[in-house]
Formats: sequence, C-alpha cells, structure tokens
Amino acid sequence: MKPKTLHDVFVEQLKDLYSAESQLIRSMPKIAKMSKTPELIQCLEEHLKVTERQRDRLDEIGEILNEKLTGKSCKAMKGLLEEGREAEETDKGALRDSLIVSAAQKIEHYEISGYGTARAMAQALKLPRVVELLDATIHEEGDADKKLTAVVYDAVYPQVPATEDMLESSSNGSSGKKKSAKAKSAR
Repeated sequence: MKPKTLHDVFVEQLKDLYSAESQLIRSMPKIAKMSKTPELIQCLEEHLKVTERQRDRLDEIGEILNEKLTGKSCKAMKGLLEEGREAEETDKGALRDSLIVSAAQKIEHYEISGYGTARAMAQALKLPRVVELLDATIHEEGDADKKLTAVVYDAVYPQVPATEDMLESSSNGSSGKKKSAKAKSAR
C-alpha cells in the first residue's frame, strides 16, 4: 500500500522498527555466542532483554493506533546483521569481539535514528503517549551504545594487538618499539 498520509508513513516506520527488533531478538543469542569477552557477552545478553521490552512497547503502540505492526521486513537491519556476521570469519577472540561491537554500534545508531524519526512523527500527529513510549526506547538505545563503548575500551581493545609489529613482538617477546626503532635504523 502506498502511503497517503503522515499517519501511513508513521505506521510503516513502526512496522520497520518492529521487524528490526524481531530480527535482533532472533540474532542476539548467536552474536553473544560468537563473543569471547565476558563483559561483551553480558552486555549483549542484557540488551536482549531490553530489546524484548522495546518490541513489547511497539506492540503497545500498535494497540494505541489500532494497527498491526507485523508483516514488513526491515531490509536495513537485515543488512546490518549480515555485515555483523562477517565477524565469524575472524578467529574467536578480542579481534572478533571488536568487530562485533562495531556492528552492534552501527545497529544502535540505526535504531536511534529510526526511533527519533518515529518520535518526531508521533509529535506531529499529537500522540503524547506514543511519544513517551518511543522516547523511552531512544534513551535505552543510547544507553546501550554507551555501554558498548565502555566495554570495547575497557575489555576488548586492550586485548587486541594494535599493529602487526605489536603482534610479532608479543610472539617473540620483544618490544614493538624496539622493533620499530631497528626497522627505522635499517633504512
């Protein structure tokens, strides 16, 4: 159906978000199993529960609007999840976990944008309860993004070699700085 009113566009946006959340709920347990860092696993498992509540909120919004929000597939989320699955090609460990966080943050930013757009439409349509529900989700998505940032800086990046020099030096016991200095003097 081709949208003819702002309400129609709003409902399509909500259907897209509903599909996105449903795809995430199905994918997050697999993503958590791909991870090695305990803090990241915990962050993903906690956010799965939050995502389920967010989809419940969308159900409540559907009831308020007397609209069914199922039946659409969010192509953007499908693509973001597909991109995230590319992390499987990397050995399990901190490097893979850094790729998982990268994909997860792209997803959070997509959701923040989508929910922000929906909230603006709800405001224009003068739906204060819907605005309130969408606002709660926007804040949760922002919190998830901040938690992912903290996890990646505190628990993931410290475990990932920053350069191949560092990787080589950690395997032969020498300092990456010494190797770099030797490499410079050899030139």
